[in-house]
Amino acid sequence: MQEKILEEINTLLLEKDSAKLKETLAGENPVDIAEIFCHLDEKIVPRLYRLLPKSLAAEVFIEMPSDLKEALIASFADREITETMSELFYDDAADLIEELPAGVVKRILANTPQKDRAEINKLLKFEEDTAGSIMTTEFVNLRTDMTVGAALDYIRAVAPDKETVYTCYVISADRKLLGLVTALTLLTADVGKTIGELMETNVIFATTATDKEEVAALIRKYDFLALPIVDSEERLVGIVTVDDAVDVMQEEAEEDFAKMAAITPSETPYLKTSPFSIYKTRIPWLLLLMISATFTSMIISSFENALAAQVILTMFIPMLMDTGGNCGSQASVTVIRALSLGEVGWKDVLRVLAKEVAVAALCGLTLSVVAFIKLMTVDNFLSGGIAPLVAFTVAMTLLCTVIVAKLIGAFLPIAARKIGLDPAVVASPMITTLVDAMSLLVYFSLAKALLGL
Repeated sequence: MQEKILEEINTLLLEKDSAKLKETLAGENPVDIAEIFCHLDEKIVPRLYRLLPKSLAAEVFIEMPSDLKEALIASFADREITETMSELFYDDAADLIEELPAGVVKRILANTPQKDRAEINKLLKFEEDTAGSIMTTEFVNLRTDMTVGAALDYIRAVAPDKETVYTCYVISADRKLLGLVTALTLLTADVGKTIGELMETNVIFATTATDKEEVAALIRKYDFLALPIVDSEERLVGIVTVDDAVDVMQEEAEEDFAKMAAITPSETPYLKTSPFSIYKTRIPWLLLLMISATFTSMIISSFENALAAQVILTMFIPMLMDTGGNCGSQASVTVIRALSLGEVGWKDVLRVLAKEVAVAALCGLTLSVVAFIKLMTVDNFLSGGIAPLVAFTVAMTLLCTVIVAKLIGAFLPIAARKIGLDPAVVASPMITTLVDAMSLLVYFSLAKALLGL
């Protein structure tokens, strides 16, 4: 579909049919228009952008990647910057300022009306990753003594400048949050009733200092369209809407994915990231993992005599380490997901470990039995010389490794959250290192005991 629109736009550009271009773009979704602009020459984008109605242009602008926004602003006259900023909601404007270079920001602020600049600066003062940093101050607030009819008239008047009107918040004279009323309630109630009679008083809210992930979790848990945000004195100062919560959840998922893959998270799209930038995100973790492998080398060296007596033991080291790593990763990913959803916490650590021991015992028994049969049949046929006691040693090591790996994989993320670390950070490097070392220790200890080495 997008390819067809792109082809049509390119054709209209060649024909210089501005009227048709304007009509074609106006019929598209802002997100789709932003994607289309990404596939066009940057020199053409300003011309197409100027064909859009002001309100649509602002929505498209917000959806663009940072580099395209920067290029577009560079092509703007001061008047165009002022017009664009006046169409943006304050939270979107604050996000824009945070992601662009200082030189561009200086020009944007210089062409932003004083009132808007003051509101944007308020949002920029909140710490990153807090509810205050992602909230918007453009919401509908009502008074308890308003009638439904007066409230609806008020909403009609202010709606164009508000982020959402589906939930309206009731505040006192000193702006303390008293309750809320939904648009559905207002539309179906008698116009003579007061807001105080209709409002819900059991309101779930967060503070400006609440972690933004917690805010997203609350919105997801209660299926809210928006969550009210209050200051330390419980005065309503903003709301976080569901679209911002979705962005937070997506960012967190992408960060966790990167960390679990031992990569430093990056906000730049892959195709627009230079090889050197990608190198910088990967090399610290690779160095850490390489250095941590020293522990496994030391363990192998300390059992050098045992390996010399039974060289065939070396053949099964990769299988044991890989199986241990896979089991540890399974447990850690499961627990990290449960942590992110609020299903488990430090108080549940013993229950989690007990569950993982049961799972590990079942998995370990299955793998050890299959491994023993495989060693005595397939491997014995291909390599020969595998004694039953050696196969039994490998099978027992596999059972112990699976149990240890799942315990480590389950415990480390919970412990990391308890001490204030990101569970995803420990998922890959620490679990891999610990499981590899424990696998070798168990293997060689059992080999020495069972084989008399």
